[in-house]
Amino acid sequence: MGQVQQQDRATQVGLSLALVAVVAGAAYVWYANRKPRTVLRPDRWLKFKLAKKEQVSHNVVKLHFALPTPKSVLGLPIGQHISCMGIDTDGTEVVRPYTPTTLDSDVGFFDLVVKVYKEGKVSAYFGRMKEGDYLSAKGPKGRFSYKPNQVRAFGMLAGGTGITPMYQVARAILENPEDKTKIHLIYANVTYDDILLKEDLDRFAREYPDQFKLYYVLNQPPTEWDGGVGYVSKGMIEANCPPPADDIQVLRCGPPPMNKAMAAHCDALGYSKVMQFQF
Repeated sequence: MGQVQQQDRATQVGLSLALVAVVAGAAYVWYANRKPRTVLRPDRWLKFKLAKKEQVSHNVVKLHFALPTPKSVLGLPIGQHISCMGIDTDGTEVVRPYTPTTLDSDVGFFDLVVKVYKEGKVSAYFGRMKEGDYLSAKGPKGRFSYKPNQVRAFGMLAGGTGITPMYQVARAILENPEDKTKIHLIYANVTYDDILLKEDLDRFAREYPDQFKLYYVLNQPPTEWDGGVGYVSKGMIEANCPPPADDIQVLRCGPPPMNKAMAAHCDALGYSKVMQFQF
């Protein structure tokens, strides 16, 4: 009888240990596969600490903001932006949209690359920020929605700081091996020194030569220059972007006069309204 009881106890202990192992295994799988907590809230201003500030050029800064925890993600859909609140020199709160150059695959932080204008309300505020200061932001904002392979190719027409949403979309495509979307980017600036994210863009063109095509246009080019000169023309778009088709889309982001001119060029080239999107 005692031997039977001992066997029953051994069986019960074995079953208990097996149950613990199953529960622990299930808990590990849940923990390993759970989605990181997203931070952004569209209806609430949140404060983010400036952890690092890098002077990229005489009027461009790269701002590295920390998220609440090292495992937090911003929670920004591809191609959308955040509203950033700056304080003018007279103490007035001013809000402007900015697109981070980071993705949600970048955990624990987000980056903004900003061109600082003396007359700018928020950009000048960014220029004055010091490491340890806090930025108020909320989001996500924007109408753009993207899923991998939703189009065969993107034409991208960017001017100045309008490169940031294009960069974000391009990076998301190129870093996803399953996304075969081709990218044809025309990026316009006044001078060579005005080109933002040039090192990254050149790297994209070098590492993904069949998927990422890049054409720079400068209004005031240096003496030795093999890119476009002047303003982006209808001919430049025709030569460097995919022709109109149901499975392509042309994205625009730049100063208002440029956006207006690019829309007219696209219309004249036969791109329907559905084939065009302006950030």
